[in-house]
This record gives sequence, C-alpha cells and structure tokens, in this order.
Amino acid sequence: VQLQAFGGGLVQAGGSLRLSCAASGRTFSSYVMGWFRQAPGKEREFVATITWNSGSTYYADSVKGRFTISRDNARNTVYLQMNSLKVEDTAVYYCAASRYPGATVKDSYGYWGQGTKVTVSS
Repeated sequence: VQLQAFGGGLVQAGGSLRLSCAASGRTFSSYVMGWFRQAPGKEREFVATITWNSGSTYYADSVKGRFTISRDNARNTVYLQMNSLKVEDTAVYYCAASRYPGATVKDSYGYWGQGTKVTVSS
C-alpha cells in the first residue's frame, strides 16, 4: 500500500487542523492505520492508531482528548482531527499502515507516507 499525507500547515495555538492520508490499492481496509510525528531533533513518536473497521482507537497520552483518528474505507483515507493545538504539537506528521491492531511502536508499521508538516505558533 502507498500512502500520501497532506493537510499540514501553520496554525495558532488553540486552533485546529485536519490531516488526511490517502492510500492506494484495494487492500486499505485490511490494514491498521496509525499516525506518528517527529519534532526537530527528536525521535518519531506514536500519536494514534485505528483498527480495520474503526472498532478501536488508541492515543498517546499527550494527545488524548484533543486528537481524533478516523477512517473511511470507501475512500481509502485515514484522518487525524487535531483540536486545541499546542506549540509542542509542532512536528512532521506521518501516516503508516500495519497488520497489528493497537500497534504503538513504529517498527510494527511496514508502510509509511512522506509526512506533512504542522507548525503551531504561540
């Protein structure tokens, strides 16, 4: 599966952004999808993941209650709605695909998009 993330940009603290990740191929619905992020000088970290049928979602503690992951299998797309953004949310955001439900480590994801940059200003 090939992934392409988009929707990043510059937003003020407290604002919202919605990231999208479009997948190619007919097997999108068979993958667990996740979002990760990488801030300058830091390791890539888990943000959120969603199972094949949207039955379960998991979030990093740092984004819980502010971010929402969702997917539309008919459109081969996964979304990350980000509300109440903070300066510390500034990073390049990556979408990824995995075979493992609830996966929170990047090594569990075999397919990655190119990333979309999110900058939150104070």
